[in-house]
Amino acid sequence: MNGRRHDRILTWEYTRGFTLIELVIAMAIIGLLAALAYPAYNSHMTQTRRSDGQAALLDIMAKQERYYTENHTYTTDLSELPAKPTSKEGFYTISVSTCDTGTIAQCVQLTATPVSGGPQESDGPLTLNSRGQKTPVDKW
Repeated sequence: MNGRRHDRILTWEYTRGFTLIELVIAMAIIGLLAALAYPAYNSHMTQTRRSDGQAALLDIMAKQERYYTENHTYTTDLSELPAKPTSKEGFYTISVSTCDTGTIAQCVQLTATPVSGGPQESDGPLTLNSRGQKTPVDKW
């Protein structure tokens, strides 16, 4: 009787906790899930930060249109609108130029360029002109 009781106590003591192989398997599963989830997370964050540039372009274009109704021309000076040369979250720098064809009185083009060294740098610039053309199309 004493021998059986002693065996049960030893067995119970040794079955508490995890073995090394169980920990390695759990770590491998966590690593695999992280390897699959991280690129998807980065892609989602790039798209989310891109909306910061898109919102800035649309806001400034609305101000350009108001300016146009009062002055019959667009402006390349953002301080006349007034508008800031950066997006709200600071991921993009906004610049103003004339469209490829015509004068500033006929068409204005806004460009949101990712801040150098920032998280959006690899995403490239976004453009919007007063004719409603948005480029690149796949990023709008």
